[in-house]
Amino acid sequence: MAAGPGTATVRMRVRADHLNFMGTCHGGAIFTLADTAFGLASNSHGPVAAGIDAHVTYHLPVKLGEVLTATAAEVSRSRKLAVYRVDVTREDGALTSVFTGTVYISSRPNGVPAS
Repeated sequence: MAAGPGTATVRMRVRADHLNFMGTCHGGAIFTLADTAFGLASNSHGPVAAGIDAHVTYHLPVKLGEVLTATAAEVSRSRKLAVYRVDVTREDGALTSVFTGTVYISSRPNGVPAS
């Protein structure tokens, strides 16, 4: 795992419990990986950023044992909204999925409980 302001990278090896009825990685597992990178990147600036929209596309099947890498990058940021793109790739560099997400940026710093 790696992270920086507006970026994050996470990895996952596909296990048997990630497989769907077709014997390939279930989209929910890929979404979860991408969403993890999105959450880390969007909350890396300090204030709490809450996801308000997400979209995912699937391009290539992923097989048992393959390692997926989700790389999140900030596309745009304003005072209250930010948009992120997460590319999910296999070890061979093939793009398997693209996730885009939008967050609402609160005024509350991370680590401070809501009142």
